[in-house]
Amino acid sequence: MEPHEALGQINEIRQQMARSGVFRGYSSLMVGSVGLMGVLVAIAQPYLVPSPANDLEAYLTLWISVAAVAFLLVVWGLWWRVRAAGSPMVRQSTLLSADQFLPCVAVGALITVGIYISVHRGAQDVGWMLPGLWSLVFSLGVFASYRQLPRPVFWVGVYFAVCGFGCLLWGQGTHAFSAWQMGISFGGGLLMGAAILYYTLERTDGSQEQG
Repeated sequence: MEPHEALGQINEIRQQMARSGVFRGYSSLMVGSVGLMGVLVAIAQPYLVPSPANDLEAYLTLWISVAAVAFLLVVWGLWWRVRAAGSPMVRQSTLLSADQFLPCVAVGALITVGIYISVHRGAQDVGWMLPGLWSLVFSLGVFASYRQLPRPVFWVGVYFAVCGFGCLLWGQGTHAFSAWQMGISFGGGLLMGAAILYYTLERTDGSQEQG
């Protein structure tokens, strides 16, 4: 074996080992589909819920439905990956990823229920905070998970945090429940995440297979 061939094999082994430490259960197609759904629902929100400030239940029904569909898509994708791989290591990495992200989902649900109850008890001026709080809580889930994902995913967490801050800062008064809050934060953040997953994992895999 020639020295350059040995070095090439060593580099390939190192690349395989590096990739083995990255969770690959989130596909760019799955994440991008959820992000696109968020953008489309945001565009449709003014027609589906014309007055969300006066109809919080309709607003919550709309976006909780989107979240439920997204959750089912992610769960199905992870389940399919575990089943197809049939590997204890894949199952363990999937469970670890779920353990890292599920707490933010639970906290987001508690915040939603708490604000909904508060509004029905007369605190009408707190509902507008939901989009910003959702985005901030989601950013915590991304920050908890990104060490098992490609490093640039960290910036997705930053994006959600900045959007959450922006929603709390500007998303009140006449801008309360504006569709752009969910469209830009969740739709844009997930599309950004899909692009990162594609360019850091899937595109390189495709080029290596062709080579």
